[in-house]
Amino acid sequence: MSFEASSSSSAAPLDADRARQAQRATWVSIAINVVLTVFQIAVGLFAHAQSLVADGMHTLSDLLGDFMVMFASRHGANPADEKHPYGHGRYETAASMVLGLILAGVGAGFLLTAGGRLQSLDALPELHPAALWMALVTLAGKEGLFRYMLAVAQRLRSPMLVANAWHARADAASSLVVAVGIGGSLLGYRFLEPLAAALVGFMILRMGVMLAYEALRELIDTGVDAEEVARIRETVTGTCGVLDVHDLRTRRMAHRVLVDAHVRVDARISVSEGHRIAELARQRVRAGHPEVLDVLVHVDTEEDESAVADHRLPGRGALLEELDGILGDGVPQAAPAVFHYVGGRVEAEVFLPFDWCADVDRLAALNARVAGRVAASPHWGQIALMCRIAP
Repeated sequence: MSFEASSSSSAAPLDADRARQAQRATWVSIAINVVLTVFQIAVGLFAHAQSLVADGMHTLSDLLGDFMVMFASRHGANPADEKHPYGHGRYETAASMVLGLILAGVGAGFLLTAGGRLQSLDALPELHPAALWMALVTLAGKEGLFRYMLAVAQRLRSPMLVANAWHARADAASSLVVAVGIGGSLLGYRFLEPLAAALVGFMILRMGVMLAYEALRELIDTGVDAEEVARIRETVTGTCGVLDVHDLRTRRMAHRVLVDAHVRVDARISVSEGHRIAELARQRVRAGHPEVLDVLVHVDTEEDESAVADHRLPGRGALLEELDGILGDGVPQAAPAVFHYVGGRVEAEVFLPFDWCADVDRLAALNARVAGRVAASPHWGQIALMCRIAP
């Protein structure tokens, strides 16, 4: 039997507030990037600093990333629907993937351009000192933006915003290298500017590959780290009524985690008690691990390997028909028979009316007949005759 967790009704307002905070941070990023892009390109063209122009084009790519983040955060906050029963959180994952690919592409472009410029140093025009000042201003702006975005991302636990924050840090690192390259070129070491561009290209390419790889890991349902799995397992194992936990699986969906678990319970408890144990395990995981969005608990009465033989045993309809033949005509039942599938056999509990049990000889004869049929059966393990005293 399986019991699936449902999202709390309070989750929607929290997700909506989270989306608003993410969009507010993104608008700040957009405003800063617009200003820096305009000034980097204008000053770079005026000062003959191709590295500064390239860095400005890199900043322009950030704007595209910011708009993608806004689109993903807005759609990712939409509640679950019929086509998306787990919600729309993977919009963020897709945005992180695209941001990573953009970074990788920009980094590769830097490398190719820098390689061409290193081969023609004599043809490079003289730089104007304004390029150095603009690079330093850009460095300060990008580093400040990184620290702001990272603080918001950590508070919201958003991988998408973390990706965008590190995008800003990659820009800050590239601006630092550009500033060093321009400064060295102004001092007479003309090869430093194209070399700086090559270093920037490598850093951006590496960051893009890392972000795309992390998004890909989530898209192919990579589980959370072993330490977190161990903590979730401990929470489920500590649930009253759970004898064992196996086949515990996890997967990420943006900033949330989905959990599947098989729990073993006593084979002779009722279905309703098994459901209660599963529900209690689900509630404990949700309460103890806020990042968990949904929990699917599958209840087992035996280890899965031992339960394989149970699938070949007769179903309830066939068992009831056979049980009627074993008991014989004239034997009433005070309640529906209960069947237990244990150890590759079927155990039954038959409830007889109290007044019928008063005839000891009749009861002994029935018991002997039942014992003989059980001993000769390939699937019966036990049939217990119970006398019901009260309704």
